[in-house]
Amino acid sequence: MRKRKFLIFKGFVLLLSFNLIGQKSPVFEKYKAAYPNAHSVRLMEETKVDISLKDNEIHITQEVFEEDLYLGAAATYGSKRSINYSSFFEIESVEATSLLYQNGKYNKIEVKDFIEKDEMDQSFYDDTKSINFIYPNLEPGSKSTLKYKEVIKNPRFLNSFYFADFKPIIKNKVTISVDKEIDLRFKEFNTKGVPISFSESEKKGKRIYSWEAENVKEYDLDANAPNYRNSFPHVIPIITSYTYKDKQVKIQEDVSDLYKWYYSLVKDINTDDANEELKKIVHILTKDKQTDFEKVKEIYYWVQENIKYIAFEYALGGFIPREANDVFNKKYGDCKDNSSILYKMLEVANLKGNLTWIGTRSIPYKYNEVPTPVVDNHMILTYIDGDKTYFLDATGRYIPIDMPSPFIQGKEALISKGEKDFVIKEVPVMEAKRNTLIDSTIIKIEDKTVLGTGHLTLSGYTKIDFFNTFEEKKKEANLKEAYTYELRKGNNKFLIDDFNEINKYDYDNDFEVTYSFNINDYVNSLDDETYINLNLNREELSSIKSKEDRKTAREYRYKSNVKYITTLEIPDNKIVDYVPEEFKVSNDFFSCSISYTKKNSAVVYELLINYDFILLTLEQQKELNKLIKKVEKNFKEVIILKDKK
Repeated sequence: MRKRKFLIFKGFVLLLSFNLIGQKSPVFEKYKAAYPNAHSVRLMEETKVDISLKDNEIHITQEVFEEDLYLGAAATYGSKRSINYSSFFEIESVEATSLLYQNGKYNKIEVKDFIEKDEMDQSFYDDTKSINFIYPNLEPGSKSTLKYKEVIKNPRFLNSFYFADFKPIIKNKVTISVDKEIDLRFKEFNTKGVPISFSESEKKGKRIYSWEAENVKEYDLDANAPNYRNSFPHVIPIITSYTYKDKQVKIQEDVSDLYKWYYSLVKDINTDDANEELKKIVHILTKDKQTDFEKVKEIYYWVQENIKYIAFEYALGGFIPREANDVFNKKYGDCKDNSSILYKMLEVANLKGNLTWIGTRSIPYKYNEVPTPVVDNHMILTYIDGDKTYFLDATGRYIPIDMPSPFIQGKEALISKGEKDFVIKEVPVMEAKRNTLIDSTIIKIEDKTVLGTGHLTLSGYTKIDFFNTFEEKKKEANLKEAYTYELRKGNNKFLIDDFNEINKYDYDNDFEVTYSFNINDYVNSLDDETYINLNLNREELSSIKSKEDRKTAREYRYKSNVKYITTLEIPDNKIVDYVPEEFKVSNDFFSCSISYTKKNSAVVYELLINYDFILLTLEQQKELNKLIKKVEKNFKEVIILKDKK
């Protein structure tokens, strides 16, 4: 009996302890009800920035406080945190705390262990390191706080301030205190319709700027959406100038100030003579070339082939290209280093290249909007030949000289033309016809099997993507498997029998593949009728179509067009009984047509699709989906053959 009572008492204690552990706070219940699909909520985010002028130098400190509430799975994967810093952003102090709800209150557990490590990034200018730590014992209903202070070493790198995140933010406040001698300008992005209040005041010789946002919904970006900078509301503060001893000192009032600083970082590179081996290579590359353009092309292709792209930056080394001789000896470099050696090799050939700063398509700003380093994350070289500008990005592979990298299409480029001279030019977006896939096949029927031969032709970015896919597949067996996957048509029983490659890895000429194939169990028959669907590439549009519940715009790497031609040889014992009608759909950015033509003892099928876009709004995606549905319905059409009598 005593043992039974003890067990009952023990069970009661355990049940009580489980109830206590499982308790949820009122704040949890409130926000779980308000945001049932959110994993966490940021209760408070506050940033305080102080900008002061001391002895003709600008000093910037920034204090950040974050308080998060965990509503679900984020309690597990959100326990690991890190704070990035670099030579431009020095962390002075860090405090982190877990708050666990027990017995009707939150109890603190301070983080004790902070681990520093290097972060290898693809950054243009950031030698990023990180401070890493783990919030202990987090569970749904727990909270965490993080407080840190950093020193911003260069006034050009004042942070952007975001008022949204991938989770709801209950309160977000930014305060900037700046000495009156310092001029500050602000550029807002995506703030329309967002509940952000702004105030300005003066206190003790300082101007106080304050932004406050409340109850900002979580932002959810779909796959292939434009970078978050395109949708998140944010403010970019720009320190334009300051006054010291009645003299104005410019920092970044306009693009000329940004260019002046950029030029100061590159003006002293490559002053040494190129080493003899590098000169010899330039001579070999250019000796038989008749024009300057041909010489530039040979040098550009050599750098793409022989200088491996590796991103590694440190301090101002993130802005200053390494010496061409060093890059040549190591045979690798980042985007600036590749531009540096390309610049020097052109110089050896008595040709002029221009160092060029540019932002990729992930950065939505223009130079005149934001004349600060935040507008850039890449460097290339430009070559100007009369009224034609060539944008040479040697970090890529197989990029022809007259095409830019796909990820800088449509972007502004800041082109250096000397100490005080520069020009801004927009990189062109390549027309769809430059990026083509033409796949022409001849097929015949043997029982239920289709036997065929094909001729594939690729150009532009389509060709480059194909090369990058196949570069690692050296063995023929792997290649045959890869071609079976890449050229698949009909059904999942499609197999490549043999193939021959023409102009593989060629920069200027179209890539061609001739091949033979078979498709088992593709032909259907009933009585004296045979049915075959000549729409062998019905999956062509699947990667372009957007999901019906998509909420954001969608980016595509490049415009393109495709052409599929299939010639069906009619068996001697068959006649054509039915051929589908022609089909066409089109709008301002997409077109598709399907045609069938009888020619002697054959039927020629032709599918043409033109993708004339690299960005589609949500409404445009819906419009495109409607057209694709019509195309897919037409894909079900079949040719009917009848036995000869």
